Formats: sequence, structure tokens, C-alpha cells
Amino acid sequence: MPVDALLFDKDGTLFLFEATWESWAHAVLLRLTDGDIGRARLIGRDIGYDVDAQSFQRNSVVIAGTPSQIVAELRRHVAYSAEALETLLNEEAAVAPQIEAVALAPYLASLRARGLKIGVATNDAERPARAHLEAAGVTNLFDFISGYDSGYGVKPEPGPCLAFAAATGIAPDRVAMVGDSLHDLHAGRAAGMKTIAVLTGLASERELAPYADIVLDDIGHIPGWLDAAHS
Repeated sequence: MPVDALLFDKDGTLFLFEATWESWAHAVLLRLTDGDIGRARLIGRDIGYDVDAQSFQRNSVVIAGTPSQIVAELRRHVAYSAEALETLLNEEAAVAPQIEAVALAPYLASLRARGLKIGVATNDAERPARAHLEAAGVTNLFDFISGYDSGYGVKPEPGPCLAFAAATGIAPDRVAMVGDSLHDLHAGRAAGMKTIAVLTGLASERELAPYADIVLDDIGHIPGWLDAAHS
């Protein structure tokens, strides 16, 4: 069955995860604690982030959780309302540094030239997601952009995947969900889509392979896989 559309996760897939979110977590924790490194370490441990090493634990809520789930963890430590804290997280997310997994503008343009529909489904909020895509100059190349607050649900549930299929008019079994986490792959499988895993996040090939039709080093290898699959 050919692939007519690709639905991408954002962080760890279009953009390298560690470069973006380690910087974000550090900035958030220092902002919440007014630079108190001891308190920042304590809160960091609770969300699976090592302030001194500036790295995440593999089970960190930040890796696959939504901003509202991260808020629930952080509110145990700070006197912020959920709304104020979520606003702070999204403000820092919108300005977090983004390193593209591949040069996105020409890459995405080449996918469109193949006649493929392309979309983004992230568990980040839609507003910072759009800010990241706009900064990369690629927003107009997507047919669909969904965040956790866009009304379609969150991965690993299939809602965002099915919304993309409906928005593009393409049957789910002709769509491939592309992501770096089990949440991405489970969502794609639940929607009846093909699944492509990439190794630009924190999960290993061993973790991802059982739930993926193919595991690739990064999204740049997808055109070659499409050519081989359709030859």
C-alpha cells in the first residue's frame, strides 16, 4: 500500500530533542526559582531533569507528556496557578533554541513535490509549535498542525492522527506517522497508519523497532525508504 501522506511529530523528529528541551528545562527551572540552583535541582529531579548535567532521564514527563502534565508535577513546588504556570512554560518553549534534524525547508518542499500531504502532530501546545515552525520558515509547507490543545486529543491516543487523515482526505492506511517516541508509534498504530521511527530523540532502536515498520537515523532517509517501498 503506497504512502500518500506523512504526519510528523515535532520534537525529536523535525527538531533535535536534546538541543531544544534541555535548554528549555534549564531556563524554566531557573526562572521558577529566581536562580536558586538548589531549588532548581530539587524540582528538576521531580520532572526527570538533572540540572547539573543538563540532561533528561529517559522516563521524564517532559519527553512525552503534555504541558498540562508537566504543570501538575511543577505545581507541587511553586505557588503558581495552573494557568500562569502553563503560560510560563509556553513562553519559554516559544523561544527555546531549535536545531533542525535536517534542513527542513528544502526537505519538506521536496516531499510536497512528490505530491505528499504533510502534517505535524505534537504534544506541545499549538502556539509554540507554530512559533518553532515559523522560525524555521516552514509553516506554509504543512497541510495540518496540531498541538495537545488543538481539540484532537494527545498521543498515544489516535485522535491527532485521525484528524490529519480527515483534514487531508487520505485514508489512514495510506498515511505514515513519523516519530521518535513510543507515544508517536502507538498513536499511529492505533489510527491504522504505517509507522516510521527516527533516532533523533532519546529512545533507542531497540525500544522503537517492535512498533515501527522501519527505524531510520533521521527523517532525511524517508524519501529513500519511500522509493524502495514503492519500487
